Amino acid sequence: MTSELLDQALVEEATKKSGLIWVKGPGHPARALWHVWHEGAACVVGDGPGEQPLPGLVDGAEAEVTVRSKDKGGRLVSWSAKVVELTSGTERWDTTVGELKGKRLNAHDGEAMPERWARECRVIRLEPTGTTAPLPDGNLAEAPLPTSATTRQPIPAGLPKLLMKRRKRK
Repeated sequence: MTSELLDQALVEEATKKSGLIWVKGPGHPARALWHVWHEGAACVVGDGPGEQPLPGLVDGAEAEVTVRSKDKGGRLVSWSAKVVELTSGTERWDTTVGELKGKRLNAHDGEAMPERWARECRVIRLEPTGTTAPLPDGNLAEAPLPTSATTRQPIPAGLPKLLMKRRKRK
């Protein structure tokens, strides 16, 4: 009983403090998702325009959640979750969206965000089942998922010269 309570406390505290969790739905690779810990579950919003994708996270399914350390970035705990999709307009949806809205950065629609989420997105609770996985022994690094995002191009060859000239003038 004591180890179950310690596992529950570890899951809750680690997930609350981490700004990012890795969630793996059935048949899909793990994805990094921003979240909010609310009323005993990690809550996420996505699958709409401009929001994070939630592949494999369907109501009633199981998911594996991995929580990283906020300061070091290493794995703290992996836990099993039951996926519960919230219905817009319910009291639970409203309180969850209130929490998510406060943590959503760089939203283009500000105060209209909850209405957009109700129309176009899904709000999901990842409720812990009480099962935690042991920490792995080996390296679990995987190749990044394909994305349409691009990285910066190499800096122009002449840029370092220009920057050094500015420093010398001062």
